Amino acid sequence: MHINITPQKIGENFETYNSSVTDYVNYLEKENEGKHPELQEHFFDQNNNQISPEIVISEIDGNTKKLKKRDPKFYSIVVSPSAKELKHINNDPVLLRKYTRELMKDYAASFYRDRKVTVDDIKYYAKIEHERTYRGFEKKVKANEPYRKRIAKLKNDLAKINSGELKGSARKTQREIDRLIAEAPYKVDGKILTEGMKKEGMQTHIHIIVSRKDVTNTYSLSPNSQHRRNTTILNGKEQKQGFDRDKFFEASEKRFDKIFDYQRTFIQKYNTKKLYRKDPVKFFAIVAGLPTREKEITIKALHKLGIPTNTKGVAFKLFERTGLNVPSIPTNKVQLAIKAFNKLKKGLDRAIQSGSIGV
Repeated sequence: MHINITPQKIGENFETYNSSVTDYVNYLEKENEGKHPELQEHFFDQNNNQISPEIVISEIDGNTKKLKKRDPKFYSIVVSPSAKELKHINNDPVLLRKYTRELMKDYAASFYRDRKVTVDDIKYYAKIEHERTYRGFEKKVKANEPYRKRIAKLKNDLAKINSGELKGSARKTQREIDRLIAEAPYKVDGKILTEGMKKEGMQTHIHIIVSRKDVTNTYSLSPNSQHRRNTTILNGKEQKQGFDRDKFFEASEKRFDKIFDYQRTFIQKYNTKKLYRKDPVKFFAIVAGLPTREKEITIKALHKLGIPTNTKGVAFKLFERTGLNVPSIPTNKVQLAIKAFNKLKKGLDRAIQSGSIGV
């Protein structure tokens, strides 16, 4: 499970936030284009399964009382279950809507306020999407880019050769194009993977638009708070503020596991991600002590993230990423992992960013 919370995007001049949620709503409606009405996914909230885009725009845009120009008017929460989680519930949108409604109870409970915040205080609209496309900054797209550019030039040359504008061998040029396509590291159905192509496999995820203000348009409820729990003085009175993201993320997976009787492995847990970032020495010590089957699952998952798990590989790969000199390699595997990660503590975040474990 991976959950991402972001504020409303800043406008073109980077001076104020866009005044309306319209662009985001329209973006979320694109997947419905050309589909039969019965196959379309609709916006929903805590009590309604079918809400029109016009109502979503009107309700979010109209719930911004006393917000300043630089205050985000809404937040985006993207909930992305893993392929295993989606398979467990048969990728069922009915079950995903059920999960979203329970999840938003945990979202409300994660606010630190003078009064208890419940889901009834939250104004939100959610929508399920089933597709994702590759974006230009992604690793696979970047790796293919030199091949794509070369192929594009050769195809242009081939067209000119066939039309007589350019001298050369059409057959030789075509063979070179075929060779580059075959050598490109990432392909989908035999075609070189490029920006904009649909991702393979189950890609179902949930977009949630959450108003910055509560349903009464009175209280500000920002999940972007830098504090989990904080008390400030306003007009001479103490006021509680904060949003506990750790609490929300941990609750999100526990909620899924409880509702759907899902057996979450060590590597799938949010606390594992935290431990991996904050204390890699302890993380690998725990991995070493896991039961055989659980250890195998964890090692396979780490390999998929590009993180070597044999002790010498861990040391060399991470030292290479951080630009540090490789130390002498002790024979004891645990000592090696500890020694490598102690030296890499300052540069570890950079290594992890290339493939972090999701929530």
